Formats: sequence, C-alpha cells, structure tokens
Amino acid sequence: MDVDLSFLGSAMELFSVPALLGIAAASFIGSFITVALGIGGGALMLAALASLMPPAALIPVHGAIQIGSNLFRAGILLGHVYWPPFLAFTIGSVIGAVAGGSIVVNLPPPYVQIGVGAFVIWSVLSKPPAWLSRWPGLTGGISSFLTMFFGATGLFVANFTKSLNLPRQSHVATHASLMTLQHVLKVAIFAILGFAFGPWLGFIVVMVLAGLAGTLAGKLLLNRMTDHGFKRALDVILILVSLRLIWTGVAAL
Repeated sequence: MDVDLSFLGSAMELFSVPALLGIAAASFIGSFITVALGIGGGALMLAALASLMPPAALIPVHGAIQIGSNLFRAGILLGHVYWPPFLAFTIGSVIGAVAGGSIVVNLPPPYVQIGVGAFVIWSVLSKPPAWLSRWPGLTGGISSFLTMFFGATGLFVANFTKSLNLPRQSHVATHASLMTLQHVLKVAIFAILGFAFGPWLGFIVVMVLAGLAGTLAGKLLLNRMTDHGFKRALDVILILVSLRLIWTGVAAL
C-alpha cells in the first residue's frame, strides 16, 4: 500500500517508501562512517542519491544534507576543533565556490573525479604534500571549486586535515567544521544560481535526522579507537573512496 509523503514536500513524490528508507539508511551509515573513521560518508550518500534523484538536483540537495551532518558532528566535538587554518581556508573557499559556480555546467565531472581520486591515493601512499598544511587557502580554494561539480570533496579536505597530524577527535572535529563551511558556500551559490530548495526541504530534514543518529553512534566507536588505529583506518577509507571516484569517472567516459 502506498504511503502519502507529500506533507514532507513535493519532492517526496519521487520516492517510494522502500527507496526513502534505503536512502535514510545510507545517511545513517554515512554519518557513522565519517565520525568513526573521518571520511567516506559523503561519497556514500552521494552514490545513494545519484541512483534515484534528478541529476540537476543531486549536488545542491546533497550539499544541504551534508550541512546538517557536518554541523552536528562539529558541534558534538567542538572543543577539539583546530582553528588556526580557518581564516585562510575560508577566504580560499569563497573564491573557489564563486569560481566554480560561474562555470559549473562546463567542466566534465569524470575528469575531475579521476584527477582528485588519483591525487588522494598519491597523498596517502606518500607523504602528504607540504602545501596541504602550509597553504590552507589554496586547499580551500581548490576543494570548494571542485565541490560545485561533483559534491563529495571530503576526501580532498581530509588529506589537508591529515597533514596537520591531529589526534583523532581533533581530526574529525576540524574536518567537519571545514566541510560545514564548504557546503554552506555551495548551497548559497546554487541558491543564487536559482535552484529551488523548497520542494526538497522535507526530504533534506529526514536525511539530516538519519545522519544525526549515525553521528551519535559513530562517536561511540571514535572514543574507543586509538590514534594509531584511527590513522590506519583513515588511510584505508581514503584509498577505497578514491578508487571508487576513479572507477566512476572512467565508467562515465
């Protein structure tokens, strides 16, 4: 029997109840993975949404969902945030988001996915480039530019955060704060470009609530891990997500 979900917004008519529950489960699992291991949840959520959503709505709606997920994750770990790189990172992010928004329809996403995936794998298997920690403005600019095209740049920013050699709670808190900033900028640019978020509001709220539950569950695992175990798990997740990005880009070509 069909369930009327229209009270949550007109966009809900695009989803069956099983599909909605499946995406909510992906939001829960994605947030759990991200708070426990530092990365991976945004790409998982993007993959789940991509199979069911109109392409034109995918990146802006994913960005709005990620605001809620990252903001809550940063909030529960606020005391662990490492603040020194934020000013330069913010300036670079504003420039990158504006530049990306101006050409968002012209750059083929597959080439960006392959390039970022290859870069992150190289960064994990070798010593992270010095400029990742020395030039937060450049990191912010590049990643904010890229996020306008394919959404899940968390692994790029995670390499910057990893280069700071922070304890596991500080890594997760700092990364979440930086990603909150980037997703806010992305959503603002898409709104300026004319994307209508209103019909998607109910769907976004449902996904954010599922993500909050995943964040709380993931925090319990984070507190039980050692810094050494966290860094090893983070490297594995970075490589796996990067390989998926490269595969997606190659398949799209």
